[in-house]
Amino acid sequence: MCAGDHERVECMERTNPDEKGVTARAMTTFSAADEEKQRGVRRMKLTAAGLLLFVALVYVLATWADNSGAGPWAGYVAAAAEAGMVGALADWFAVTALFRHPLGLPIPHTAIIPNKKDQLGVSLGEFVGENFLSEEVVRQRLRAVGIGSRLGAWLADPEHADRVTAELSAALRGALTVLRDSDVQAVVGEAITRRADAQEIAPGIGKMLEKVVADGGHKRVVDLIVTRAHDWLVWHDTEIMDAVQGGAPGWTPRFVDKRVGERVYKELLRFVTEMRDMPSHPARGALDRFLTDFASDLQSDTDTRARVERLKGDVLGRGEVQDLIASAWTAVRSMIVSAAEDERSELRLRVRASLLSLGARMAVEPKLQAKVDGWVEGAAVYVVTTYRKEITSLITDTVAGWDAEHTTRKIEAHIGRDLQFIRINGTVVGSLAGLLIYTVSRALGA
Repeated sequence: MCAGDHERVECMERTNPDEKGVTARAMTTFSAADEEKQRGVRRMKLTAAGLLLFVALVYVLATWADNSGAGPWAGYVAAAAEAGMVGALADWFAVTALFRHPLGLPIPHTAIIPNKKDQLGVSLGEFVGENFLSEEVVRQRLRAVGIGSRLGAWLADPEHADRVTAELSAALRGALTVLRDSDVQAVVGEAITRRADAQEIAPGIGKMLEKVVADGGHKRVVDLIVTRAHDWLVWHDTEIMDAVQGGAPGWTPRFVDKRVGERVYKELLRFVTEMRDMPSHPARGALDRFLTDFASDLQSDTDTRARVERLKGDVLGRGEVQDLIASAWTAVRSMIVSAAEDERSELRLRVRASLLSLGARMAVEPKLQAKVDGWVEGAAVYVVTTYRKEITSLITDTVAGWDAEHTTRKIEAHIGRDLQFIRINGTVVGSLAGLLIYTVSRALGA
């Protein structure tokens, strides 16, 4: 931990010397623009010094004229020039004391910027934090901007919607490319398995089956099965009769076995044909009752539900199922990447249409605008209130890492020219004040 300002600078040098060096070099490097500004400072210094020399010369001449009996006017000019010199020298001292010791003398409270650089950085950080990163200021500024309505009008432009769609597609492709398939597959497989283990599926299956039977949705499945069964029996009549004959006892005559096989085949074909052609066939009704009872058992029978749970665990535990879950991600990723790359894909067209619709609504609906503004304000307030210290410490630590001498030169190059007007104004105002004081004194003395 770094306690004070100087300790914090030393700590920065120890913990992160490279970053400090980079920051210091960036601050102390004089660019061509800095050199030009510094030349402007020198010109203004010469102007201010020339004005000081001018009033000093005027003072000397006016004093000589007054002593020579030139007239009362000489006293007024001498008083004005004398006060102008005092004002010029006082303001020269004040301006110079900001950057260095006047005349090289270590006078207290001079060379303020190089000596108080770190404290100024702390004060600047606190000022920014209190006046720019407060909740009230952030909310007021964002509310005045009207982000919701502006964003809506911007998104409602088809060109802008196309741009956002392209950027989102690029970001999606980049994210899917960076992700490793093995990591995502492991996460997806684990999530599906954990969710399946945590939730009992038998009651849900029972409710779904009960609704399907009640709506007659299973009848199409039964129709398909019995139709395929009838066709299969027709196509494999010889194999079925041979199988029946092959299962007969060895002591029975062959013609009897053949007749039995033909009879069994005909009865089986008749049963399947009647079941296919008769919607009210007793077997269909028996199947309906079986499915109804099974749906009820899935929801209420403890043993049935336990068997389904064991079956679920066995199925999920099989390697083939886990491989299927893992391979699903690969297929989904490939599909999404292809859709993101294709400008005419359904994915990008739907995203673009959604953005245009959202923009049109945001541009005209005050409630939606207020909701968006609230989201933006809340996010911004959370950032500035949560990370205010980190943001202001960036200012404080950056200033602490600057070299004092070069920082002073750089700051003087940027604001020194304007500060010379203080010296010029001090000379002029001092002269006017001296003239006024001398005039009042003579008037009262008279």
